[in-house]
Amino acid sequence: MSDTAVKVENVSMMFNLSREREERLKEYVINLLKKKLFFDEFWALQDISFEVKKGDTLGIVGTNGSGKTTLLRLVAGIMQPTKGKITTEGSIAPLFAMGTGFDSSLSARENIYLVGALRGYSRAYMKKRFDEIIDFAELEDFVDVPVKNFSSGMTSRLAFAIATLVQTDILIADEVLAVGDAKFHKKSEERMAKMRSNGATVLFVSHSPGQVQKICRNAIWLDHGKLVMSGTSKEVCEAYAKHCAS
Repeated sequence: MSDTAVKVENVSMMFNLSREREERLKEYVINLLKKKLFFDEFWALQDISFEVKKGDTLGIVGTNGSGKTTLLRLVAGIMQPTKGKITTEGSIAPLFAMGTGFDSSLSARENIYLVGALRGYSRAYMKKRFDEIIDFAELEDFVDVPVKNFSSGMTSRLAFAIATLVQTDILIADEVLAVGDAKFHKKSEERMAKMRSNGATVLFVSHSPGQVQKICRNAIWLDHGKLVMSGTSKEVCEAYAKHCAS
């Protein structure tokens, strides 16, 4: 078997941006049929290539709009690249915007079973792990409160607890430590470290070069969809921080 967990080969991703704002579906369909809809091409990623070995940790840094989340969604298989090829080996646990997959009108209890079902876990299994999830998320007093009433930190803790419930081959984490207090950050880092020690490969996006250096061994720097630099997390983060400061 290959020792490569993720291989990205000459990947580009293009989106069509509409020049006109159609307020109603009827107007959109009519203009589409009349060929009066015009689009601008936007290349979110351009000719990106890199490789991540099994059990390695790769940080991805860059300003907003650099293509970081788009790249992670492609690796997770949520989208397909316009050009190029992405190969992954093993199970993938994507952890994107906190609360993705939650129904805000449902309680924490109901959302645990909902997200568990979406990820292929049986109700019996989620019931067995329920207390562990609530304990990690520190939501003992809010189990039956609708998620729409949660703070961003509470939602973040619940999402992370569910996403990292089982050992996975590839963990994709997009700004998972952007919210929450220092205690939650420490617990999350410890859980990710445990997953890494058990052989998981981690792709980690953060606006904090310090977090990337702490969690990741290697890193890449994206800017306007292009790969600027790859190397050790220390080298890349120092170059990125210097660039931002200037």
